Amino acid sequence: MDQTSSATSPRAFDVNNRLVLTIAIPMMLAYLTTPLLGLVDTAVVGQFGDAALLGGLAAGAIIFDVVFTTFNFLRSGTTGLVAQAFGRDDSLEERAVFWRAAAIAMVAGVVLILLAPLIAAGGEWFMGAEPRVTQAMDTYIRIRLLSAPASLLNYAILGYFLGRGEASRGLMLQLLLNGVNTVLSIWFGLHLGWGVEGVAWGTVCGEVVATLVGLAVILRRFHPMPDMPWQRTFSSIAMRRMLALNGDIMIRSFVLMGAFTLFTRQGAQLGTLTLAANAVLMHFFLVGGYFLDGFATAAEQLAGRAVGARYLPAFQRAVRLTLIWGFAMAGAVTIIVLLFGDQLVAVVTTAVDVRTEASAYLPWAALTAVSGVLAFQMDGVFIGATWSRDMRNMMLLSFAAFVAALLLLGHYFGNHGLWAALHVFLITRGFSLFAAMPRCVRATFA
Repeated sequence: MDQTSSATSPRAFDVNNRLVLTIAIPMMLAYLTTPLLGLVDTAVVGQFGDAALLGGLAAGAIIFDVVFTTFNFLRSGTTGLVAQAFGRDDSLEERAVFWRAAAIAMVAGVVLILLAPLIAAGGEWFMGAEPRVTQAMDTYIRIRLLSAPASLLNYAILGYFLGRGEASRGLMLQLLLNGVNTVLSIWFGLHLGWGVEGVAWGTVCGEVVATLVGLAVILRRFHPMPDMPWQRTFSSIAMRRMLALNGDIMIRSFVLMGAFTLFTRQGAQLGTLTLAANAVLMHFFLVGGYFLDGFATAAEQLAGRAVGARYLPAFQRAVRLTLIWGFAMAGAVTIIVLLFGDQLVAVVTTAVDVRTEASAYLPWAALTAVSGVLAFQMDGVFIGATWSRDMRNMMLLSFAAFVAALLLLGHYFGNHGLWAALHVFLITRGFSLFAAMPRCVRATFA
């Protein structure tokens, strides 16, 4: 117990399998509810038998996801900073981090509402769809963006709870959000006959309800605590640190999104059939990612807490255990997809030609969980430790490797080369972060 840093004594705590699973399992379940919402929304709008409405819903959801992916740093950045304050047993700083994130969320949310017409117009221009699809997409985007302050505040609320290791509360809020969303989307969309507009309003209501409940829980917790000067909460140094951290995470998210967009675009260049097959197979990668995200979230909280506590043994054990569980989960997902992938593809699409095409590339999709698990876990560790600059730089390096592999392998091996390039991207991300970790550890725990 003689490790010290900056005259701060380490605060010992034990990291074990139970602690890892207490965080990972609830968040795994929470993340898995996300694709169910898209399925419900599609089913509701699909009852109207109008392809233009379905196309508008799908296009609007894509634009909305692109916009809000930009602000995902409010969740991950808050988690890392709260976890470190929790590790130091600094409850005042936990509160301060939450209020800083909440302030950024509210300001950004109001700006997004004001920019709704421009965002809708930009999305319509980018999609270039037929007029009826464009009209449905415009309606969906403008209504959904009304929830921007609540949606972004939910990121901060979830980040606060995850930073304290309270994943069960995160699951509760996610289930509440998705439950209200599902019920009201069906009620507004089908019972009242509002269609796309009803689905959008159902989502807005779900976000608002979850935000109000989450805020009520947090305010009730903060109420008996001593008053905290606003000068500390919004000190220029603390705000600059949070904005720098969030900026790095935002760049990392942009580049990650760009890589998957480029993968989709290159698949489209190989023909409609290949594009459709790749879209089906990417579902396996995304679902596998939801499982791995649970253990990555555990890595965020435990690594951040260990950094805040200045307790290296807990950090090392957190990295080791989350990696072991992550690889075990990745192996299970890969085996399931290899054994039952063809049957799962048949559930997603009835088109025989798409099934046949997807079957040829199924092993590539199945193995993405294994090649990507280290990247997921290292992302969690680096976010929790707030080593955002290194995470950003390694993402840029990995993207460069992806583009090079795409040009070379894609040219010679077609879609097989495209999938191989995706694996190069995932593996490079994981190993580059893993290689950078010892240097970061030495600097942090010196």
